[in-house]
Amino acid sequence: MSDVPFLKMNGLGNQIIVADLRGTNARVTPEAAIAINARAETRFDQIMAIHDPRTPGTINYVEIINSDGSRAQACGNGMRCVVQALTAELGRQRFTFETLAGILFGEETEDGQITVDMGSPKFAWYEIPLSEEFADTRYVELQVGPIDAPVLHSPSVASMGNPHATFWVKDDVWSFALDRFGPLLENHPLFPERANISIAEVVRPDHIVLRTWERGAGLTQACGTAACAALVNGARTRRTARKATVTVPGGDLIVEWLDNDHVTLTGPAEFEWRGNLNPTTGAWTRSEAA
Repeated sequence: MSDVPFLKMNGLGNQIIVADLRGTNARVTPEAAIAINARAETRFDQIMAIHDPRTPGTINYVEIINSDGSRAQACGNGMRCVVQALTAELGRQRFTFETLAGILFGEETEDGQITVDMGSPKFAWYEIPLSEEFADTRYVELQVGPIDAPVLHSPSVASMGNPHATFWVKDDVWSFALDRFGPLLENHPLFPERANISIAEVVRPDHIVLRTWERGAGLTQACGTAACAALVNGARTRRTARKATVTVPGGDLIVEWLDNDHVTLTGPAEFEWRGNLNPTTGAWTRSEAA
């Protein structure tokens, strides 16, 4: 398999590789993803693999690969990186993509911020999905710690193309050992497809502070779909407004749950460097040219 070009980028510290597989039949293999992630220079949270379009009306099909080689349905920070990369290449600002989560829209604005329409949230237990029925997913029976004094409990759960559990706390989100219990909750039997686990503090109705253990990636500086899930879960539990700043370790995102039920995610993306990689083996070379 011939090498393909890639860009090393980030979205608020969410480490992203944008791989250009257009014009090929190749896919990034799990083995390649694990090999790429094993090197410090190319360590990533998600690979956004750009393929030729599969559906009329879309510019590209984007496959999303986690650092453990598993596939993800959606990645808001990664989609912003894709929009920025294609805007720089093609000179246009608005795009329609297809992902496993469905059809997504993105655009770069004049101030350099990038907005991605992440589609509609899903709240039914079988859509998220959960392994057992809950009539109301604003609160589900799940806790960390002793039964009579849990550290975390009763998360709100939703799907933003991938499963999310949002635990609401009143203390500083950094005071919780998310690195310790994140892996346990990600793989809890309640989540047959695993889940992204977040701790959220509502500072004001228009401001949420958030930390996330990402399914297949671990602790990250930013998780766009988790920010979207926190906002919609906050709004439907009457903790937040339908638009808020979501502060993640890497910075601020703006999330809005529109009247048409779609959720938009706005924030920056940053180019770091470019290179070429083999999508089968993960071998890569770096180009010094920006």
